[in-house]
Amino acid sequence: MTMKATVLLAASLLVAAPASAADPLPRIRVSDDRSHFVEEGTGKRFVIWGVNYDHDDAESGRLLEDYWDDEWATVVEDFREIKALGANLVRVHLQTGKFLEAADRPNEAALKRLGDLVRLAEETGLYLDVTGLGCYHKQDVPDWYDALDESARWDAQATFWKAVAEVCKDSPAVFCYDLMNEPVLTGGKNPESWLAGDPLGGKYFVQRITLDARGRDNREIARAWIARLTSAIREVDQKTLVTVGVIPWAQVFKGAKPLFHDPEVGEPLDFVAVHFYPKAGKLDETMEALKVYEVGKPLVIEEIFPLGASLEETAEFIERSRPFVDGWVSFYWGKTIEECEEVGDMPHAITAAWLKKFREMAPAATAAAADAPKP
Repeated sequence: MTMKATVLLAASLLVAAPASAADPLPRIRVSDDRSHFVEEGTGKRFVIWGVNYDHDDAESGRLLEDYWDDEWATVVEDFREIKALGANLVRVHLQTGKFLEAADRPNEAALKRLGDLVRLAEETGLYLDVTGLGCYHKQDVPDWYDALDESARWDAQATFWKAVAEVCKDSPAVFCYDLMNEPVLTGGKNPESWLAGDPLGGKYFVQRITLDARGRDNREIARAWIARLTSAIREVDQKTLVTVGVIPWAQVFKGAKPLFHDPEVGEPLDFVAVHFYPKAGKLDETMEALKVYEVGKPLVIEEIFPLGASLEETAEFIERSRPFVDGWVSFYWGKTIEECEEVGDMPHAITAAWLKKFREMAPAATAAAADAPKP
């Protein structure tokens, strides 16, 4: 039996009992000047250093809800491994079809397991970025959901968020609600489909919020959607931060401006969350694109990984962005550094090397930066 298998067996025997509690987590809020995050009560600056826990390392890339019922011990152990890397936040991705049985009926079993996840975060001393409304596996998207028109779909999305917020509202470990991963509007490939673009690793990470503009401009549609969902959350939870994680179009098209994080469109949102993957040899251009998202709110790079650039360039990008960024969220797919090295192929070698660098950079990201005021 491997070391991890032994640990997982032990964890499974302790699943009914609470893990050893970490120090209670303070709730995180936006500073009074709206420029960064602080701990409620102490006012100490808080900087995010986290990971996306979006799927596991299985060939199928199982999503969290695919295994968190039967393999809860795996989730427990993964959270402890994430904590050992020096992270202070985990971004989880909840799937619409797993949390809604019908447009107006949440799945109570899924909500109960979400409550377990919130308690696990409290016990391990990790904050949660709860990203919702995922439709990552097309085969798991209910037919009834795709058949809804825009208004009814938004109502179902509001039902999702009210139910999730009801579970999460009292826990300081829930850092934020991310309304949807990388929403877009009309147009592009397959414009009649709610899922946009081609799948990546069999997953659809981009989703439309409308199929028909009906004479409205993009700002009007985005503003109405954000207002609808943030209002639903605020009916239940007035404290937890809200954002939406977006594609950095300014990195793709020179001169592009934020849409969802436009100061007027995104007024109800508490901070900017944007997904940046640096390009090799183009760090200056990437930095200029990132600065477009400085709109007078805290700024978080909610996805980052050495995909289009080397490990060294990705680390340099993080260092150069440090003066005006309030957090970085990379990835963890359930394999430790040692386990990745044992696999021996190139993707796992890159992941292992990056996790080592991530762990090495953690103290500076979470301690030194947190002690200094943001310029």
